[in-house]
Amino acid sequence: MLRVWLMMEMMLMMNPVDFAGQTLAGRYRLLHPLGAGSGGRAFVAHDTQLGRKVAVKVLHEGLASDPGFLDRFRAEARAVASLHHPNIVTLHDWGEDPVAFMVFELLQGGSLAGMLRAGHRLTAAQASHLGSQVVAGLEHAHERGLVHRDVKPANLLFDDRGTVKIADFGLARALAESGATEPVEGVVGTARYLAPEQATGETLDGRADLYSLALVLVEAVVGDVPLRGDGPLATLSLRASTPIEAPVELGALGVVVERAGLPSPLERYPDAPAMGRAITAAAAMLPEPEPLPVVGLGIDLTEPEPTEMGIPVARSEPLTQATTEAVEAVEAVEAVESEGEVAPEDVPRRRRLLIPWVVGLAAGAALVAAAWALGQAGGPLVHAPNLVGGTEEIASTSVAGVGLSLDVEDRVYSADPPGTIVRQSPAPGDGLRRGQKVGVVVSRGAEPVDLPPATGRPEAEAREALEAAGFEVSVEQRFDDAAPVGEVILQEPSARRAPQGSSVTLVVSKGPEPVVLPNVIGRTADEAEATLSDLRFDVLRTEEFSDTVEKGRVIRQDPVAGAEAVPSSEVTIVISKGPNRVTIPDVRGLTVEDATNKIEAAGLEVDVVGYKPGGRVKSQDPEGGLMLERGRTVTLFV
Repeated sequence: MLRVWLMMEMMLMMNPVDFAGQTLAGRYRLLHPLGAGSGGRAFVAHDTQLGRKVAVKVLHEGLASDPGFLDRFRAEARAVASLHHPNIVTLHDWGEDPVAFMVFELLQGGSLAGMLRAGHRLTAAQASHLGSQVVAGLEHAHERGLVHRDVKPANLLFDDRGTVKIADFGLARALAESGATEPVEGVVGTARYLAPEQATGETLDGRADLYSLALVLVEAVVGDVPLRGDGPLATLSLRASTPIEAPVELGALGVVVERAGLPSPLERYPDAPAMGRAITAAAAMLPEPEPLPVVGLGIDLTEPEPTEMGIPVARSEPLTQATTEAVEAVEAVEAVESEGEVAPEDVPRRRRLLIPWVVGLAAGAALVAAAWALGQAGGPLVHAPNLVGGTEEIASTSVAGVGLSLDVEDRVYSADPPGTIVRQSPAPGDGLRRGQKVGVVVSRGAEPVDLPPATGRPEAEAREALEAAGFEVSVEQRFDDAAPVGEVILQEPSARRAPQGSSVTLVVSKGPEPVVLPNVIGRTADEAEATLSDLRFDVLRTEEFSDTVEKGRVIRQDPVAGAEAVPSSEVTIVISKGPNRVTIPDVRGLTVEDATNKIEAAGLEVDVVGYKPGGRVKSQDPEGGLMLERGRTVTLFV
């Protein structure tokens, strides 16, 4: 894991090629540099084909030359291109001409990282508004099998209306699974925002992203990330055993952060929708949020020649937390100095003067809170955890962990899955004495409604009726001897009522099951027909001559023996009429006309030599009484 973190830091140290002013893939002209990260450098670019501004991420040279990374990069780019959600940055294009790059929609509101660097802190209500949008984007991606792995303020971007969108989906996974990060497969991300399981190398799921989001929400409100050690290893070790403790400034949102920030993924919210419902419940207990203080890109996109700015020289040493804080402090001084409010030399002195006051106020608040708690009868209070959205089993464990017990007050029909907690009393964050109960209302699932009858109806008709009634329909096909193809022979569940929105399976007939045709060649016609009729085939007889098959026996069948055929379908058997030869009539002494008629009636052709009307046949060739193949010629001499 440490190797991966060091690799990312070294990527930031490398002097990048000055791409400003260059055109990628003959289309994207790079304009303003936006910044650098572990994967590459970002630019504002002009799409010369569509005439619009876009964001282009040019991958670091070290990554672009790694075949393992490029393979993963291509695969992940295809997956990310399938994501379409208002809270995920849209990937427009990607390629490798002349370097590996990705093209995204350009968001002009800046990032949460820029907002925090500018000194802004969110209220608990604003953080809830932000968190609900991020969770919605994560839900969309998780449903499609994509885990972000690097949720952090720099990857949360804003449009000009303050809508937050998640950036860099897929790039973290490509880093994790390329040869560049071996042998610590799967451990990637900015160390200060990693979930503890990202150090184990085990397969990650969406709960790692929810943990990182919990860290981001804390930082957005108080300005600092909780559970940080002296380095990446120390940080991950600390988080593997210590849950996130939400600062008081988070208010009702604190219980959401604490559950999402538990060390074990099994104890956290099971998925993004559950955390989203919990954030919604917390937001309902907070005031309406003010608009988010987006800071923008700090770039004039109307400049005619923005590429003259060039690209800032990269740092010559790894970026550490101390370096980051020093840079932020310098930026703060420069910002104040540029406004002309305070001379730079006064800034450190004023900060030193403020520190005792801040410390004193904090200590006083702590003493007041402690005195209030000690003055309560019945011992210290604990906060009711947020149970809404979780299961009854998880809720029992959560309340037991803080010395409370669970009381199921009611079970009601709701849109939530059965067993999900839909309400609780007291509300999350309210104070209770140890031993008291938290009452919950548990979902019984959706209320049952009448199922439209489906059995005996055509599949399309039954499906339409069920979907109109609000059910999810799936189809299973089975062979059935009685029902025609496409008719519903069974529906599951078979009860008359089922929860609205639940799944109904239609079992649809495929008709009779095909059987293997027996061999009836050589049998008598009656025997063959009886055998096939017993298997419920319709038998069709035809006849033809055969010199090898005895008259009245089967010469061949169609379909052939061994083939599969559906009962009630036709099987044709060809019956032998015997050899195809006839006896030549003796026509000597007959008139040529009578002789011709007699020979032709026997199935033979006639040729006359010395013909004259009414003439008598003197001889014939072949002679009468011999056998001759049907259709052959007999010559008559008159």
